[in-house]
Amino acid sequence: MVQAINRALRTAMAADPEVLLLGEDIGVNGGVFRATEGLLKEFGSERVIDTPLSETGIIGTAIGMALYGLKPVAEIQFLDFIYPGFDQIVSELAKFRYRSGGQYPCHVVIRSPYGGGIKGGLYHSQSTEVYFTHTAGLKVVVPSTPADAQGLLLSAIFDPDPVMFLEPKRIYRAVTGEVPEGDHRVPIGKARNVREGHDVSVFAYGAMIPPATDACQSLEAEGISAELIDLRTLSPLDTSAVLGSVEKTGRAVVVHEAARFCGYGAEIAAVLAEKAFYSLKAPVARVTGFDTPFPYALENLYLPNAARIREAIVATVKAA
Repeated sequence: MVQAINRALRTAMAADPEVLLLGEDIGVNGGVFRATEGLLKEFGSERVIDTPLSETGIIGTAIGMALYGLKPVAEIQFLDFIYPGFDQIVSELAKFRYRSGGQYPCHVVIRSPYGGGIKGGLYHSQSTEVYFTHTAGLKVVVPSTPADAQGLLLSAIFDPDPVMFLEPKRIYRAVTGEVPEGDHRVPIGKARNVREGHDVSVFAYGAMIPPATDACQSLEAEGISAELIDLRTLSPLDTSAVLGSVEKTGRAVVVHEAARFCGYGAEIAAVLAEKAFYSLKAPVARVTGFDTPFPYALENLYLPNAARIREAIVATVKAA
């Protein structure tokens, strides 16, 4: 995935001189996860900009650049560190296109690794994507494969709206796959059907796709057919894909590593209650992180795994 992200950035910068990168240590060091490695040498320091350690400065500068017609891609080293720039995102970036009547679309992509799985402790492992899905004017994208990482990032860079591009660092190098050559784009707002099924629908995104896939596959021997949907875009949500799947299966399990209370799974459950109530044969189940700070020693207990997902699927199928 990290190689696909690097390729997407290179492709966009080669195609459009208005695309530039800024962030802490993204130049000489190539970023903390090496996602921008080699780009400084290829495009120079005026387009790959090492910034001071100031999230509000990075994001505020990116907004100013965008208002003058550039297409900045800002990197925040960890999603946990984004809060000094939160006001710039929700009060300024998300509002410019609306408040200007479309005159200032504000092309900005904010890339940031999120989530656990690397023994980062509570300040390097949080999944706080719902802070941004709640903000009108922002698009929120989470890839789970190298091909989607490249295709969705290219779409984000050339999208007229600002995009929060959240990268599941747990699978930066743990998931491999074929990636199309060239300017291959994946549409924002379109979910991906990972596997077909008819007994239960499983909805997940990012680093939860691999354990959800394992759980679904392991249940085939027990005669349970689970459909797995990779949401890919949290905002806008592909509501038709969610409803279409549950109208077929009658059951739903939502998986995310963020805390349970007011997590993204609550929105999926609400959408199903409002628009697919009579299709449901069982309550919507959620497999999530816990409502605690992210632990260091108990990281593997906190993160949903295939066993927990499998247990929720079986319980949901048997509840009918």
